[in-house]
Amino acid sequence: MLSLENISVWFTNYPVLHDVSLQVEAGEIVCLLGPSGCGKTTLLRVIAGLIEEYGGKALWDNKDLQPIPSHLRDFGLMFQDYALFPHLNVTRNVAFGLEMRHYLRMEQQKRVQEMLSLVGLAGYEGRDVNELSGGEKQRVALARSLAPQPRLLMLDEPLGSLDALLRERLVLELREIIRAQGLTAIYVTHDRQEAYAIADRIVIMNAGRIVQIDRPASLYNAPRTQFVAQFLGFRNVYPVISYDRGIAETPIGRLPLTAPGAAVLLHPDGLQLADDGTLTGIVKERLFTGESVILTAQVGAGLVTLSVPSSEARQLVGETVRINAKRILPLME
Repeated sequence: MLSLENISVWFTNYPVLHDVSLQVEAGEIVCLLGPSGCGKTTLLRVIAGLIEEYGGKALWDNKDLQPIPSHLRDFGLMFQDYALFPHLNVTRNVAFGLEMRHYLRMEQQKRVQEMLSLVGLAGYEGRDVNELSGGEKQRVALARSLAPQPRLLMLDEPLGSLDALLRERLVLELREIIRAQGLTAIYVTHDRQEAYAIADRIVIMNAGRIVQIDRPASLYNAPRTQFVAQFLGFRNVYPVISYDRGIAETPIGRLPLTAPGAAVLLHPDGLQLADDGTLTGIVKERLFTGESVILTAQVGAGLVTLSVPSSEARQLVGETVRINAKRILPLME
């Protein structure tokens, strides 16, 4: 399927991608996840053929993509701003790729109807795209990308301009639609919740490099580096001052650690208040979020944050708490 081998890109002598290698299998949804400027979109543009000069190889079924023009790769690309044609109605927007591929008029009409039904916009054929909501424009853009039946569907922050509630709903619909069409897809985002929801595998990128590739559950349960843990939103990460025979010295005290590391993570799934807790701290902050209360306690020279069910959270700022940490993970630098 898609094979990237040591892809490197420079812009005016500035390196943007460094030796990026990745395999994407048929029918797989792979998510490129990372902060702004880490190289996600640049990598997508290399695959799409929008960047022609790069080091390394991009292959499709072992065939070099570099000499193949973008419009002949049979790849679909959906942008964050949707890039709909404002002077064309919904039908003409969806049919655009079909016209470029010289589908017969009756075939175009049939395919447009199929795609609009698939994305929940049956009956919108004659609508002016300028009158559509953000979510409706997103669906039209998706239908346009799907209509020519691309070998590979690429989505660049497709939900980035939508509000949180709409994003949460549409990301699940996107996954169902991609699955229903049997497509191979690459999805770019900086939102970890989107990545968890849509991806079969997540590729974490930072400063133009891939730092971890894993399935969503594996990534959440075992981030490998300090950057990955913090980017995924884990708060309780502490540097290792020293390590000796299974014990790590950290700012919050001595912790058992199965292997040496540059830092440790107290995984939130293993943190709880307990009368016999091995960590003792003073509550500094108390944040009510509805079903839970987020407590932040001063432990030694560091802060430990944990979530407590609202019905059990009676601890107030200034009170002493005992904390058990049942999952302590080593992290690479």
